[in-house]
Amino acid sequence: MSEEKMQAEQEHCHCEGKCSHEGHHHSHDHEEHSHSHEGHSHAHGDHHHGDHHHTEVIHTGHEFDHIDKKTEQRIYILEGLGCANCAAKMERQICALPEVEMAVLTYATKQLKVAANHQEALLPKLQEICSSIESEVTVVPKEEEKPLPKVKKSIFEENKKEILIIAAGAILFAAGTISEHMGITPLYPAIGFIVAYVLLGWEIVWSALKNLTKGHVFDENFLMSVATLAAFAIGDFAEAVGVMLFYRIGELFEDIAVDRSRSQIMEAVDMRPEVVNRVEGSNVYEIPAKSAEVGDILLIRPGDRIPLDGTVAEGTSRIDTSPVTGEPVPVAVSPGSSLVSGCVNEQGVLKMRVEKKLSESMVTKILDSVENAAASKPKLDRFITRFARVYTPIVVLAAVLTAIIPSMITGDWNHWIYTAITFLVISCPCALVLSVPLAFFSGIGAGSKRGILFKGGVSIEALKNVKAVVMDKTGTITKGEFQVQSVVPKGRIGMEELLRKAAECELGSTHPIGTSIVEAAREKGLTLVRPKEAEEISGKGIRAVIEGQEVLCGNRALMEKYQVDIRSFEYTEYGTEVLIAVNGELSGYIVIADALKEEAVRAVETLKKEHLAAAMLTGDAKDSARAVADAVGIQEIYAQLLPQEKLEHLQMIRKKYGPVMFVGDGINDAPVLAGADVGAAMGSGADAAIEAADVVFMTSSVEAIPDSIRIARITGKIAMQNVVFALAIKALVMLLGFFGAANMWMAVFADTGVAMLCVLNSIRILYRKF
Repeated sequence: MSEEKMQAEQEHCHCEGKCSHEGHHHSHDHEEHSHSHEGHSHAHGDHHHGDHHHTEVIHTGHEFDHIDKKTEQRIYILEGLGCANCAAKMERQICALPEVEMAVLTYATKQLKVAANHQEALLPKLQEICSSIESEVTVVPKEEEKPLPKVKKSIFEENKKEILIIAAGAILFAAGTISEHMGITPLYPAIGFIVAYVLLGWEIVWSALKNLTKGHVFDENFLMSVATLAAFAIGDFAEAVGVMLFYRIGELFEDIAVDRSRSQIMEAVDMRPEVVNRVEGSNVYEIPAKSAEVGDILLIRPGDRIPLDGTVAEGTSRIDTSPVTGEPVPVAVSPGSSLVSGCVNEQGVLKMRVEKKLSESMVTKILDSVENAAASKPKLDRFITRFARVYTPIVVLAAVLTAIIPSMITGDWNHWIYTAITFLVISCPCALVLSVPLAFFSGIGAGSKRGILFKGGVSIEALKNVKAVVMDKTGTITKGEFQVQSVVPKGRIGMEELLRKAAECELGSTHPIGTSIVEAAREKGLTLVRPKEAEEISGKGIRAVIEGQEVLCGNRALMEKYQVDIRSFEYTEYGTEVLIAVNGELSGYIVIADALKEEAVRAVETLKKEHLAAAMLTGDAKDSARAVADAVGIQEIYAQLLPQEKLEHLQMIRKKYGPVMFVGDGINDAPVLAGADVGAAMGSGADAAIEAADVVFMTSSVEAIPDSIRIARITGKIAMQNVVFALAIKALVMLLGFFGAANMWMAVFADTGVAMLCVLNSIRILYRKF
């Protein structure tokens, strides 16, 4: 594990002194593979890194990986949580509990993940802590298989009470202001303002008093209460009510913006169905999705989302996989084809057999990965949380000094108390604390929409600083599948006839090279007839009699055994050659190789345009590696490497360029994935590679590499924009206020207005095209 990565994980441990982080050490044996099929063998350069390939993605936030496996881990939902700064306080206090080994509260998802034993006894303590900081919060254990409700309420329905209170307060405020300007007896406007203030501010003042008894001095309720009551004290009734009114309006808009952005992100990644249609005989019954069992037959109509992972039992159709993989081209399916939950059935009616329950299906794993990723907080987020702890006391102290010292010098107490009040409003840190986590959560959501699963904000933060991308060859740049690259006739036989004769020789073969020749012939529509006579020559190839002609299909050794003149044969291509001779005369050869991914060249070009160095580390032969590298445009190649040698070369590349990203898919890639600044695995790769990676590409597309880096860079920029914008506006309003050029209304904008703008800025990335 790289020092940077280990440091990031250690810094993330909020419960200091309770968690120990140890680097994971991986060692894997690397062996050369040889293949023989039906009596003859082919030497080739392609090396498969692992046999167990699939598209499962299972990972948790890194910070919980080091907790004792015997310790119970549970997730709670904090219903009613509406303050990012309060969430940070709750997390600190929960971490301080002696029975808690680790706790992470993610404001973006309202989820609290706790590692502790005896969780039933712990729940009342969690509720007490959360209620003491934000009284409306209710701690509820998460129901693992309960999907998000699909029925949406209108903004008015969701915030009816708040809107009515604000409306009534606004009417009274307007009436008082109009009365004041009309010269009516001061008593009546004053009564109107007081009633409006009680209506708008009593909850805030009451919460401030309750929190004061619990030692929470610098919370938002206390600061707003002191600021507005001080305005009343200096006789500025209209200002006090106006500030409370616009504070409540700003808070309402901020809550709506946060909830909407949160729901937009979660809708993009929560594709779990509420119900499924189970087929029993000739009847179809609607049942809860979590009740479906392995082996059940489900009905999928055109336009329906695939509810669970399974296989097609009946019917044919085309499936839109873009919701899961980001791949825009529909995939044809027929009986026996695999179906991944979350994809959409475009055409025919299908019956599918359930292979995995809801809790184990892809839709649940994607959601879990995003939620776990959101809990892994980047350095910038942790810094802002720590900064907010000292920011508020410093600004409050500045307000007190501003109210006293200049007033004693000038004697103008009203002016300087008013200035101090604006400082108190600005001292609320919510815009700061909210600005970073929502930006990173949006980045995680944007990635998941494109089939890129980040394992946390830490991964995004590291990825945006990457200077070089190092790739494995097989399964990363190439497909990991043998395909016929070229058919080269040498004698009187044409290309199709040469391919047909080779395919008929290989009809009995199960080796990838043999089956690739047969598949190529069938794709061209050639009719193949099994030879009546076929002889396997061990380690060399096949001798067959086809249409009365002796056909040899194999390697050079086979040709030499039957004294076929191959002096005219010159092999200059990448891949494995299969020589074909008819009646003792060389008729040509076929080249089989692991095919390049179609998008590989474009992806490498994009990396270069982004000023990123590209390199290849592989255990394959030098000639094979060089041919692939030349084809895609990679200049820096290191071949025939053992796993530990890959790690050594990765460190050399890091010294040369700076932070590196390694992309691989094999079992023997796990050590170098863990050792890179950012490790990325193809979703079709082996379990060990996916587990060790920081980023997983569900599409297994090479173009996901530059896309992920772009998302990380944009996310980092937006997070920094939010921080700079929030601090700059607050500093500007404080400066203007000190010189008498800013009022309390501007201070309210510097608090709730800035927070709302930061939310809107954060979700921009969800709608951006890459």
